[in-house]
Amino acid sequence: MTPTTKEAQRAELHKTIWALANELRGSVDGWDFKSYMLNTLFYRYISENLTAYVNKWEHDSGNTAFDYASITDEMAEKIRSEVISEKGFFIYPSELFGNIANRSASDPNLNETLQRVFADIEGASIGTESEDDFKGLFLDFDVNSPKLGNTVEERNKKLSRILTTIQKLNMGSFADNQIDAFGDAYEYLMTMYASNAGKSGGEFFTPQEVSELLARITLVGKTEIDGVYDPACGSGSLLLQYAKVLGKDKVRRGFFGQEINLTTYNLARINMFLHDVGYEQFNIALGNTLTDPKHWDDEPFGAIVSNPPYSINWEGDSNPLLINDERFAPAGVLAPKSKADLAFTMHMLSWLATDGTAAIVEFPGVMYRGGAEQKIRKYLIDNNFVDTVIQLPDNLFFGTSIATCILVLKKSKADNSVLFIDASKEFVKSGKNNKLSEENRKKILDAYIAREDIEYFAKLVPNEALADKEYNLSVSSSVEAEDTHEVIDIKVLNAEIDRIVARQTELRTAIDEIVADLEGAK
Repeated sequence: MTPTTKEAQRAELHKTIWALANELRGSVDGWDFKSYMLNTLFYRYISENLTAYVNKWEHDSGNTAFDYASITDEMAEKIRSEVISEKGFFIYPSELFGNIANRSASDPNLNETLQRVFADIEGASIGTESEDDFKGLFLDFDVNSPKLGNTVEERNKKLSRILTTIQKLNMGSFADNQIDAFGDAYEYLMTMYASNAGKSGGEFFTPQEVSELLARITLVGKTEIDGVYDPACGSGSLLLQYAKVLGKDKVRRGFFGQEINLTTYNLARINMFLHDVGYEQFNIALGNTLTDPKHWDDEPFGAIVSNPPYSINWEGDSNPLLINDERFAPAGVLAPKSKADLAFTMHMLSWLATDGTAAIVEFPGVMYRGGAEQKIRKYLIDNNFVDTVIQLPDNLFFGTSIATCILVLKKSKADNSVLFIDASKEFVKSGKNNKLSEENRKKILDAYIAREDIEYFAKLVPNEALADKEYNLSVSSSVEAEDTHEVIDIKVLNAEIDRIVARQTELRTAIDEIVADLEGAK
């Protein structure tokens, strides 16, 4: 498939999704409706994934006429345990997405049918290694929600339209580049909903171009990594960049993340499956990372990326145990209770491998505020953990217009300086938001790799100089801004003024002569 053809197919897919989502939404708010669209897309994906797997199994053995979707549930039961051990899930033929969608318009109990199907899919993994990855995945698909309609008949009619709408999406043959289609459709839907969801959208989704930049920063000089981690993973978009940039097989131990919001936690797991990251390759946990981290046995990590929530409340010094927590204790002080930003930063530093890199999106105030945050910055700089600070443009993220920055941490640096990059002007307009183009990202990454002074753009500052600046890490305090005001030559200006005055005198004289002639003519 040529790039042009692929882009054309992607554009057509996006156009279809947009039209169908708007047509279906109706009385259901777009942000609430995302769960129905995204879960249905996932249901279709795993149904086609399983069907393709079993069909290939049979076709390779010579039974070329076999079609898993057409056999009885009793026949499928014979291979149930083998399929679960390999795929991590199982769906009876009668419960496959296509078969349910085909019957949906004539099923008066469609809501009950879907509820049973989802329970069966989750139930098939109970007691297996994939149980945690499938448990509760369909929790947000409420088949009896009054938002779908006031009566069972109305709700079932809406559910049927959702199923048949997702069925209409042209994903191509499952064996022909299907992962791109499903994964891209999912990302487009999430972007679409996030952009229209205000603040709540930004809390679960990081724009793809920002995600790619963060991933590439942590991968400089590497062709593979042991594992990647995000302690506030949202829908998993940051983690999945490593599957795109490196290839999922180059992330040896897999993808690790934690998310505090149940709905978003489910989105992250679904997102992994739709990008062909199998249950054995990821570990997404539910819970509060700062007070109840779930991956103690998996750290340290070679790459850590995150866009944690900005300046949220946390327990801080009201919990006497936290100051002795090995993640926070080294700084000798805890992040303020009303600003947990640097608590996330300390957590990530603690779980970073000796040769690893962490790239963290930070709220700008973290870089210069005093008090406990200044003391934490002092710890980071004095111990030479701060590698780079990159000022980003404003209006990059959904739900906030603030200009954030990227803090890059390393435990094994080649120098005792911090590189500052002012990328605040590196963007292109994209609707209501700004966007990092490929050219913008390349310029930032090239400067990061070169680690040299670039007038008005990059400055390498020794740690000692930062200590003299009271550990201020704001880019504007280190990178001189270009003066874009027009330079005026005073001599040239004065000469121009003299010329104008002289010309003005000539005109007045001429006017006086004309007036005198007119008066004489009277």
